[in-house]
Amino acid sequence: MSTNFFVTGTDTDVGKTFITALLLRTLSAQGHNVVGLKPIASGFELVDGAWRNADVDQLCAASSCNLPLERVNRYGFKPAIAPHIAAAMEGVELDFGLVSDDVRYARQRADWVLVEGVGGWHVPLSMRNTESEASIAGLASRLGLPVILVVGMRLGCLNHALLTVDAIKASGVRLAGWVANHVTPDFECAAENRETLVARIAAPLLFEVPFASQEADVEVQIRAGMDWVEALRAV
Repeated sequence: MSTNFFVTGTDTDVGKTFITALLLRTLSAQGHNVVGLKPIASGFELVDGAWRNADVDQLCAASSCNLPLERVNRYGFKPAIAPHIAAAMEGVELDFGLVSDDVRYARQRADWVLVEGVGGWHVPLSMRNTESEASIAGLASRLGLPVILVVGMRLGCLNHALLTVDAIKASGVRLAGWVANHVTPDFECAAENRETLVARIAAPLLFEVPFASQEADVEVQIRAGMDWVEALRAV
């Protein structure tokens, strides 16, 4: 039986892929068979004749279970723009059923499956459908996976984090835990901001990542205290 989570963030560029890959590598080092999925990705570059996305590549590199690329990244859009706009430009309507099939496929083959979203919780996924279900929130709800929230620790993070937590709760999805990822240097009162969030978010703080940390260094730190694994297993 696999352990599965959906990874979202308080915004774009808060380190969702970095944290997802970090979790995968740490769990793999503990002997688990792990895989990361990025069902929707925007921003591809032509490299040696192939279109590549940096986030998808990072997750594939961190996964110990190798899946067909179309299972890892069901929808890939070349321009680095909002996915619903990119999908409309290419005439694509996202099918959550196919993504659900990909997740089931991964769950049959790995002990841990981490599904990374795109942008924040309410990022739209359709130009034509304006219902809230046609969003990252709707996709996460459809998959039914508990959520790991990556909080970009910077000025404004309190509002962004607490609004996202409320939105996750309103979507009927369980928040399993959150990660404090420092994304700017010299963030004043960083400890006070962290403790404010600890006091106001019912889910546990899994771990904290200092600004500009190297993944290998953080891996060593979080391996030293693996309480976050038990916290996730308890969900």
